[in-house]
Amino acid sequence: MAHLPSRRALLGTPLAAALGAAQAQPRFPERPISLICPFPPGGTTDVTLRVLAEAAARRLGQNVVVENKPGAANTLGAATVARARPDGYTLTQLPASAIRVQLLQHLPYDTLRDFTPVVGVTGYTFVCVARRGRFPGGWRQVLAEARANPGKLSCGNTGANGTPHVTMADLFSREGVQVEPVAFRGDADATQALLGGHTDLTAGASGMGNLVDGGQAEFLHVWTATRPARWPQAPTLVELGYDMVVTTPYGLVAPAGLDPAVLRVLHDAFAAAVHDPAHLAVLEKYDMPVEYRDSAGYAASLRETVAREQALIERLGLKAG
Repeated sequence: MAHLPSRRALLGTPLAAALGAAQAQPRFPERPISLICPFPPGGTTDVTLRVLAEAAARRLGQNVVVENKPGAANTLGAATVARARPDGYTLTQLPASAIRVQLLQHLPYDTLRDFTPVVGVTGYTFVCVARRGRFPGGWRQVLAEARANPGKLSCGNTGANGTPHVTMADLFSREGVQVEPVAFRGDADATQALLGGHTDLTAGASGMGNLVDGGQAEFLHVWTATRPARWPQAPTLVELGYDMVVTTPYGLVAPAGLDPAVLRVLHDAFAAAVHDPAHLAVLEKYDMPVEYRDSAGYAASLRETVAREQALIERLGLKAG
């Protein structure tokens, strides 16, 4: 009769070591996950991230809590995650502005060194709007007034050195006109200033199109390659004579050094959430395309973005805000 090995004998085998490691490995996640939104509540990014978080939470079995940390040119999320423990419980949305500003000044993170890319999500549709009736002649009237009154017009944006600020600066530079930029903490603040008459025009994400739908504002231009189906009246920059299509895809990042097993869990949950019907519906509402990338693909995209932003900084001579 064969004798089975004793429990004591098994304890020294590779199988026992593997079983012990598996038992010691904690299940992830065991508590809620923090997802930082570096923009104020109520804006396009905040709204879409909350829907994404809810969809991911259903797959993770834990809440994904969206935490707003606006200000500092949208860099507070990146700065927080760069110094967080690499345990998967702290993530942030990484906008292009956080990458650009890090290249302009000394900040407590490096885009290519201090993060683990989790998933690419979407990109913004950007617009430029003015109060209804302010510029009956559209963009050409804006330029005419700017030439006649240098520095008198003001253009709101959603943060110093953010994509709306930089793109408008690029346009005004090409036209040789002076327009005063006014930075706000996000779309919600910028649109309130516009409606209150504190700025003459403003640029930001497509959530500002709701002002047009409500009859409070008019489009000066959109930055997509073609006119959005939702707003066929909005001229593109290309139609206005500029060889410019401006979108800034974004995704989610965790601290550098994240356990590959934890990364897989996070990626799979958020990848499914990207394609969740509720998330697709809110992206459609804001005319934001799905730009899903897996972790490796998003890492490659970040490398390309850093190179592109460095070239833009040099061409426009941008300085720290």
